[in-house]
Amino acid sequence: MALFKIVHLTKYQYNYPIKESINEIRLFPHHFENQEVLQYQLLITHAPNVDISQDYYGNRVGNFNVLDTHTEMTIESRMLVRVNHSLKIPKMDSTSVKDIQTEKEKSILLLRLCYIDKIEKQVEIESILEKIGIEDKSIIEIAQQCNTYVFENFKYTKGITNIETTVDEILMLKKGVCQDFAHVLLHLLRTAGIPSRYVSGYICPNESGLRGEGATHAWVEIYTKTQGWLGLDPTNNIWTMDNHVRLSVGRNFSDCTPIKGTFKGLARQTLSVCVSIGYEDGRQFEEINDVKLQEVSSNVQDQLNYMDQLQQQQ
Repeated sequence: MALFKIVHLTKYQYNYPIKESINEIRLFPHHFENQEVLQYQLLITHAPNVDISQDYYGNRVGNFNVLDTHTEMTIESRMLVRVNHSLKIPKMDSTSVKDIQTEKEKSILLLRLCYIDKIEKQVEIESILEKIGIEDKSIIEIAQQCNTYVFENFKYTKGITNIETTVDEILMLKKGVCQDFAHVLLHLLRTAGIPSRYVSGYICPNESGLRGEGATHAWVEIYTKTQGWLGLDPTNNIWTMDNHVRLSVGRNFSDCTPIKGTFKGLARQTLSVCVSIGYEDGRQFEEINDVKLQEVSSNVQDQLNYMDQLQQQQ
């Protein structure tokens, strides 16, 4: 059992005033059997009204608008969460992919989480599964071996991928971060016929040397008929533990994006994310990351350059 006080601070800055910022957030921690949300607070610049609803996958989603002109917007999510994964390693039962076929046919959700996205390197995915040897193996065994394959064959490297990086590109690079590893593992598992979902959350450091500690993290959950949803972390080749705090689930990162938004105006924007984690014994961990945003079109870039020139002439 572990208790974490997590502060997730997101700051957007604009070099020229913008207005009508429209946003969608998934920053609300799950409250489920092994994770109890004791306290939660959401603080947003200008204190807009936040309309909270639930999406298809059961995540709490917040929508809000900041209509006034502004050059900065911060979104601060504060939570106190207790995590207790009683089974850090699941039971090795004999349930196979065939054993859950009837259950999948009766559930649109499970079928959706088995759907294989079209990629150019599908033959490579099938070759990996053939190498692993998934025939006559249980779901647990297949998942664990796929998890190990990703961990051993893909190098953890920051700064070479982004939220737009595809599975094809990751298979070519053989490098990436937790989000990339999760996407590759999902494709392997779904090709094998195992219902699998992407999980967005945090992996809280505990002097254990896990990769990705202290920051937003991503992993995968598989569905088994006997044990329900079980978490696999391909970045660290482990089953999820007490230091994995779950925020949202979906088919992929797009379904779990912590913050999505748009605005009216012409400006360069920068984004920084700070995650602070406090422990029961008073220890504190903090990590700050500047996020690389998608590049603007050449037309927008030309307009921004022209505005910069005008400002310099004043």
